[in-house]
Amino acid sequence: MNFMIYDLALLILFAIFVSIFLYLRRENLKRDGLLLLYRTKWGIKLINYVGKKFQRTFKALSYISIVLGYFLMAGMIYLFYTILKVYFFSPEIVRAIKVPPIMPLIPYLPQVFKLDFLPPFYFLYWIIILAVIAITHEFAHGIFAAYNKIKTKNTGFGFFPFFFPVFLAAFVELDEKKMNKQKKFPQMAILSAGTFANALTAIFSFIILIVFFFLAFTPSGVTFDSYSYSILDSANISMVNGVALSNISYENVLGLMNETGLNKIRVDDKDYLIDKASFETSGKKELFGKLGKVVFFGDAPAIKAGLIGAIVEFNGVNVQSIDDLEKELFKNSPGEKITIKTKTSDAVLNYELELGENPENKSLPLLGIGYFETTKSGITGKIYSLMSSFREPHVYYEQKFGWGLIIYNLLWWLILISISVAFVNMLPVGIFDGGRFFYLTILGITGSEKHAKRAFAFTTYLFLFLILLLIGFWIFSFIK
Repeated sequence: MNFMIYDLALLILFAIFVSIFLYLRRENLKRDGLLLLYRTKWGIKLINYVGKKFQRTFKALSYISIVLGYFLMAGMIYLFYTILKVYFFSPEIVRAIKVPPIMPLIPYLPQVFKLDFLPPFYFLYWIIILAVIAITHEFAHGIFAAYNKIKTKNTGFGFFPFFFPVFLAAFVELDEKKMNKQKKFPQMAILSAGTFANALTAIFSFIILIVFFFLAFTPSGVTFDSYSYSILDSANISMVNGVALSNISYENVLGLMNETGLNKIRVDDKDYLIDKASFETSGKKELFGKLGKVVFFGDAPAIKAGLIGAIVEFNGVNVQSIDDLEKELFKNSPGEKITIKTKTSDAVLNYELELGENPENKSLPLLGIGYFETTKSGITGKIYSLMSSFREPHVYYEQKFGWGLIIYNLLWWLILISISVAFVNMLPVGIFDGGRFFYLTILGITGSEKHAKRAFAFTTYLFLFLILLLIGFWIFSFIK
């Protein structure tokens, strides 16, 4: 049975359980702005015990937490700047991403928006990750507060009544009067403690992810990113589907193409393949500059056979890496027929095809598949690269037991969301911990509450304005 069915059933049962629970304990509910807060004393004894028991440890961790807070704030500002550039100057990327710039990560979001570059996000993931991240984040605030002799008055959970009772968050309620009387250093340590806990959660989860991956998965095939291709000047096209061109233009080339299937195009006295839809997209000069550069596929066996999926067998021999595949490929000569077995998410496919000639050495066989070796830049790119650094590139892994992929994706999302929460929470905006953290920083530099309050208000309104601009550019990107 599809896991989605179990997940939807869990969502319904959870909503019913929480609704009944809160109704029976409605005397503990209190409205606070847009939230309904359920206050309790749960965990306060543990918070006080840990905070007071390990005094030396938390003295050292306070410095680490504050330094990390500054790194995260700087990183978030840079990340926000990068996002602004994408939304302002790359509408095609915005259209591909689809998701609005301000959108909470809710269950099934990647599935609904068909974000194939992300794993599915189930309600089970959402509720587990929310519990882990929110509880550790808020408990860290409470523990660092206890170390600084600030009382935790209440703990609890918050609910958005408009989406009641599914969307919730955790909180600790500190003695704000005593908190505000503290010196700047302990206040900043307490404020940054939540993001420090998120960073530790991400690190520990990453270690668990690596160990689990090697226990639960085994290399079983080779994946490829594309068919072999070349980027060529469309102005040098001389023939389309066997018809010579005397007057080369975008419209003339398009008119000679078949509506479906591959078209044989001769460019610079060599034959290439491309479908009409791809040429309609990449052949437009305004997208690729004055030269009209176009991506053409090589006239190779893989694309002509429609090879898809992960290659798991070559001539009946299991392949587990690119080296294995190349070893089996070079046992053959151009013109020989070979068999390939591939796996997709839906089926096992079998192909029989005739190997071509390698254009650089005609004595070598050609299959015609390609691999992208992309170097990701920026904070987000480096995080994504790190999260997959332990996996051999272009290797297809099979799970050893049924729920292996479910657990792996849960850990993957836990790491990603932990990092995201750590960054976002240090944004110098009033509603986040980073807002007051920034205020205390300016107060420490200037010694003036007036200057600190003005700087705090300026950054808050600036980022809120930029967020509104992001939403506007997101809407504009879909208007043709």
